Amino acid sequence: MLKTKNNNQVHLDGVSLQKISEMYGTPCYVYSKNSLINDFEEYKKAFKSKKDILICYSVKACSNINILKIFNNLGSGFDIVSLGELERLKHIGADPNKIVFSGVAKSDEEIRASLEYGILLFNVESIAELENINNIAKKMDTKANISIRVNPDIDPKTHPYISTGLKSSKFGIAIDQAVDVYEYANKMKNVIPIGIDAHIGSQIFDIVPFVDSLDKLIELYSKLKDKNINIKFIDMGGGLGIKYSDEDNPPSKKEFASKIIDRIKNLDCNLILEPGRSLVGNSGYLLTSVLYEKQNYDKDFLIVDAGMNDLLRPSLYDAYHKIEEVNKTSGERKKYNVVGPICETGDILAKDVELPPLVKNDLLIIHSVGAYGYVMSSNYNTRPKAPEVLIEDEKIILIRKKETITQIMENEFNNE
Repeated sequence: MLKTKNNNQVHLDGVSLQKISEMYGTPCYVYSKNSLINDFEEYKKAFKSKKDILICYSVKACSNINILKIFNNLGSGFDIVSLGELERLKHIGADPNKIVFSGVAKSDEEIRASLEYGILLFNVESIAELENINNIAKKMDTKANISIRVNPDIDPKTHPYISTGLKSSKFGIAIDQAVDVYEYANKMKNVIPIGIDAHIGSQIFDIVPFVDSLDKLIELYSKLKDKNINIKFIDMGGGLGIKYSDEDNPPSKKEFASKIIDRIKNLDCNLILEPGRSLVGNSGYLLTSVLYEKQNYDKDFLIVDAGMNDLLRPSLYDAYHKIEEVNKTSGERKKYNVVGPICETGDILAKDVELPPLVKNDLLIIHSVGAYGYVMSSNYNTRPKAPEVLIEDEKIILIRKKETITQIMENEFNNE
């Protein structure tokens, strides 16, 4: 939790953010272990009356292995979308029976590696992928558990880039074709259809789209049961929103759970959830230092050392992230556009942020960057990626070193 102490400095879980910046420089990602644990435990508590539930943290939201270890120790399963994410889970010894593999473009190498590790199931996105998994499993003399990801054509009322359940989306199989696809899969020798999967989007604030989607999955479940296709898992995906601004009021996990449990309490199958943002989003912060203040015509700018290469969401989605000063001062505040060092007009972290007068090296903190923050960072303009720090019991733990320019270039040296 962020608190301003007597010295007018903002602290996270009792640790001075100013001290962290002095130790590791800026930009720097900082995470609260307490927040990560609390958000996971909230899910468990909310769904405690549903015994057959598997909470699979969506690794793509924040994939640092030290954070994955925290969730693994809490009993979490995992939702992955790449071979790299699978390797991370193998590294921490994650239970393969708690891993589901999603994504529209699973390669042969990814399918083979997942079958070798013995994951719970694949969320299949197309007939071509289904046939490929069957063929690979046959060559390996094994069988693959699968869910079909169905597209329920539900509008989640969120940003179009993160809406994944509309009929215009690249994801999933049209739900009105699903029974035929399941029957086709059920005749195959090397796949076993054991689940139904859907994921309608991300940063959703209304429970109604989740319920509407689930109702369609339950209807499909009943149709498959009538055809003696034994479905053991209904996977609702993730997508529950988090609070980015004072105006955001997402539903609580308890409210979300009560609506879902009420719908599935009489079904003889397990529930899978794939939360990502709602587990890590508000646990992470990005520290950045002021480089310059300038005025262009009638607009005031603060130029900072973090840019769109460090935090892409504002440039990509026009996403809002709260920004405040770390060292609190009195005095008149004015509105700034907070911009980064990248040579792109779109390198804007926030517009019209009210801040006090600031000078070079003053420290700012950007909120709610735990999800889709570091994982979407890049080396654009040959800028090293930022370090990551975890706060645990008032201790500062470096969980990723700052990248060096030599590391960025090292794969290019072999042609010299």
